[in-house]
Amino acid sequence: MTCELITQEQFNAFADEVARELGTHCRTAELTNYDGGLGRFIVDGDGRALRLCQPDDRHPDRLKIHAALPDETKMIAPSIGVTARSARHVAREITRRLYPLHAEAAQQAAEIAARQEAEESSRRAVTEAVAGALPGARIDEQYRHTRIIWQHDTRPPGEHGPVQVDSATVLVGPSGERVQAEASGRPSSVIAMLAAFTLASRE
Repeated sequence: MTCELITQEQFNAFADEVARELGTHCRTAELTNYDGGLGRFIVDGDGRALRLCQPDDRHPDRLKIHAALPDETKMIAPSIGVTARSARHVAREITRRLYPLHAEAAQQAAEIAARQEAEESSRRAVTEAVAGALPGARIDEQYRHTRIIWQHDTRPPGEHGPVQVDSATVLVGPSGERVQAEASGRPSSVIAMLAAFTLASRE
């Protein structure tokens, strides 16, 4: 015997029952940005969030329950399939099968976020140092990289004619451990840059 979940009102009432059966100060809310069928959001007092969905109205007794993570662009949130026999059955399956996966995914998400924050912090420090050596440089943030572009018009002030530009482009890697630099311009300027680089390398 399964529950009749045909309308959103019936589904809301069923989700409320599931929340009560979970017994962890759960509350339900509208599931936004979901157009795959009936759905409801469940949040408990421990901060865990779930998306209770009925993805196929041809099989109204088949539910899909997804763990909701703070940022699901980094990893796929775990989910389980459950038959809507009763609210108690669904709550028991959530506790037995989904909550352990939810805890594991949340831990992995926290570790990924910590690694990315450390990586971004290191890259910012190197970017600031490079930009400090290139006054007026433009900083272009990219995915896990930072590009620094510096240009200098070498014409004397007030002089007209073809543009003469010395330029340097520096690409700072994901964690700032390596940078890639490219310089172009007058030979005298580029030679001076290379000379300064080799001098610094010997120090």
